[in-house]
Amino acid sequence: MAQNGALPPETRAADVAIVGGGMVGMTLACALAGAGVRVAVIDRERAAAQAAPAYDGRASAIAHASAQALKGIGIWPLLEPHASPIADIRVADGHPMRGVSPLFLHYDHRDVGAAPFGYIVENRHIRAALGAFAAGLSGLTLLAPAEVTELSRDSHRAEVRLADGGTVGAGLVVAADGRFSRVRKQAGIAATDLRYRQTSIVCTVRHERAHNGVAVELFLPGGPFAMLPMTEDRCNVVWTERADLAPAYLALGDDAFLDELRRRFGDWLGAIELTGPRFSYPLGVLHAERYTDLRLALVGDAAHAIHPIAGQGLNLGLRDVAALAELIVDSHRLGLDPAGPQVLERYARWRRFDTMLLTAVTDGLNRLFSNDIGPLRLARDLGLAGVNRLPPLKRFLMRHAMGTVGDLPRLVRGEAL
Repeated sequence: MAQNGALPPETRAADVAIVGGGMVGMTLACALAGAGVRVAVIDRERAAAQAAPAYDGRASAIAHASAQALKGIGIWPLLEPHASPIADIRVADGHPMRGVSPLFLHYDHRDVGAAPFGYIVENRHIRAALGAFAAGLSGLTLLAPAEVTELSRDSHRAEVRLADGGTVGAGLVVAADGRFSRVRKQAGIAATDLRYRQTSIVCTVRHERAHNGVAVELFLPGGPFAMLPMTEDRCNVVWTERADLAPAYLALGDDAFLDELRRRFGDWLGAIELTGPRFSYPLGVLHAERYTDLRLALVGDAAHAIHPIAGQGLNLGLRDVAALAELIVDSHRLGLDPAGPQVLERYARWRRFDTMLLTAVTDGLNRLFSNDIGPLRLARDLGLAGVNRLPPLKRFLMRHAMGTVGDLPRLVRGEAL
């Protein structure tokens, strides 16, 4: 990997310029550079260049198909020591101290094969692995911190102007700069951006008993409460709560906060203790009106952001990466324009149904389950129990959670680019 840090104004050339050095942007950069495409990554934060990113409380569910893609790129060996397999998923409606509904949903990975549903990995380990892998790629230039001030595009070329006066010229610009994407806004691409009246409280706990790879999600009136299995007898807690109540919980001392966690956890993992600070993140849903424009493609949260109820946000972005990388690499090998109309139209068609479906499903589930209305609770409990007793439907939903349903890119199928 070439230059890091402040650089003198100059013009740099790349096949693809990626604005945003987060997990999705850096994964795309690694996939492309590893396949011989010249890539420049432009990131506002120095974090993209750090070997040991800071702990921020968050962990991601990496579905089986996403793990396949990371293996195909070559990143997985760096992640595997930090990855905890998800063997079972248990979903219930209710509170362990107030009586969980006897009607529940249980997914066992053995019903669909030997592979786990996926893995839980701390975001800091994902970022560190991406940085370490990128460091060995000669075709990847990282500019961080660097601020994009202007984006110009025509039928022949795109140019990204930086705050230091330098420019990056490329055939294609990829916006991977998050839900508040400046590139998307500069391109005039509108987006539906709605805020939930919910906040996600995240932390990590160590527990007395082994979790055995079981992920649990409880649907509570304020929102879902997830316990995600991590390495070293730990769980990542994703506690969705009403936005007006979350500040009071966050202000509690450690002992009182742990008491609140125990009330939701129950005793299935024995005694629990916090292993680090707590963090909170506002929740919302975003969907761009289109994913492409002239010499421009959107990926990850710049194109779509969903509720964490199913843990599919990063997986959605990694499927963007797998699809776009395949189209760019194939065009590059044939000597064709990576931003040609057919390439970008194919990418937009390929990704739209998947993202719109998952956006609608996660939004609907959150609205259905984040309440304590009697008739609705009965209906959803019967629905969970019904799915649990219909093996064909259950297996389909399990494969969908693994990311192995639909028109899959090569990387997701476990093949190299």
